[in-house]
Amino acid sequence: MADFLAIVGPTASGKTGLSLEVAWRLDAEIISMDSRQVYRGMDVGTAKVDAAARATVPHHGLDLLDPNERYSAGRFARDVRRWIREIHQRGHVPLLVGGTGFFLRALVEPIFTEPPLDAGRRESLRRWMRKQGRDRLATWVRRLDPERADLAVAGGPQRMSRTLEVALLTGRPLSRWHREAPPDGEPLRGLVVVLEVPAEELDRRISDRTRRMLAEGLLEEVRGLLDRGYGTGAPGMSGTGYRELARHLAGELTLEEALELMERSTRRYARRQRTWFRNQLPEDADCVVRVDGTAPRQQQLALVLDAWRKLERRPTTMTTGREEEE
Repeated sequence: MADFLAIVGPTASGKTGLSLEVAWRLDAEIISMDSRQVYRGMDVGTAKVDAAARATVPHHGLDLLDPNERYSAGRFARDVRRWIREIHQRGHVPLLVGGTGFFLRALVEPIFTEPPLDAGRRESLRRWMRKQGRDRLATWVRRLDPERADLAVAGGPQRMSRTLEVALLTGRPLSRWHREAPPDGEPLRGLVVVLEVPAEELDRRISDRTRRMLAEGLLEEVRGLLDRGYGTGAPGMSGTGYRELARHLAGELTLEEALELMERSTRRYARRQRTWFRNQLPEDADCVVRVDGTAPRQQQLALVLDAWRKLERRPTTMTTGREEEE
C-alpha cells in the first residue's frame, strides 16, 4: 500500500480543481503542500481553497501560523507524517497537493534531524536579521557557510536567515548538518502526479489569476495584514503578491505597476517550479506520472485514478504505521 498520492505542479496549473475531483472519487483527505497556505489571514493571495470545498473534503495544513512565524520543511514533514498516519487509520487516502517541491523532498528524502536551538537566543537573532539588508545577510552567509552560500542567497532572506540561524546557534554550518546528521524519519513512498502546462498557457493563466485575485479582495487582504503589524519582513509576507501590493500601499508603485510586477514575479516562480518538477523529483520515487494540464479535466482524472489503482495493486513491502516523530 502506498503512503500517499500527490498532485504537484507550478502555480496556476489546475492542481486544486483536479485534487477535489480525485478526493471525491477516492474518499481522500487533502494535505496542503504549499509553504504560504499555512498562514492565517492569507487566503486570496495564496489561492487557498474556499470554505465550501473544505466542507466536502477534509483539508490539513491550512491556517496553522500567523504570518510572522516560520514553517520549515522539517516541521512540515513531521506534521505530514502524523496526518498521514491519522488519515490511514480512518481508512482514507492521504492526498498531498501543492507546488512547494522541497516540502515533497522532505518526505521522500528526509532531511536531517534538527538540532535543539535555544528559543530566546533564536528570537533575538531573528529580530536582528529582520533589520539587515539582503546584501549584509549574503555577506554573513558566505562567511559562515560558503558551501551552502549560493543556494541560500538565491533563496532570498528567509533561506539566508535559516542558514545563519543554524550556524550561529549550533556552531556548525547548515551544510554540515545536512551532510552528517541522521535523517528525520524514514522515507515515505507514493504516487506523484505532475501537472504540466506549456509556458505560454501558464503565462496566460497567471495573468488572469492575478486580475481575479485583485477582484476577489487581495489588496484589502494585504492592507489588513499590514494594519495588524505584519510588515514585508515577516516570513509569510515575502510571498508573491503581498510584497508588490505592500509597495503600492506604501506609495512606491502605482496599482498597475504593482500588478505587472506581481505577474512577472509569479511567472518567474512558476518557471522555477516547472524546472524543479522536471529535474529534481527524487529518482527513487515509486512512481511519477506526468499529466497534460491543458487536457479536459475528466481525462486528467481518469489518468490519475488509473495510475493510483495500478500502484495500489503492485506488491510492496512498504508500511504505513510510522513511528511517532519527536
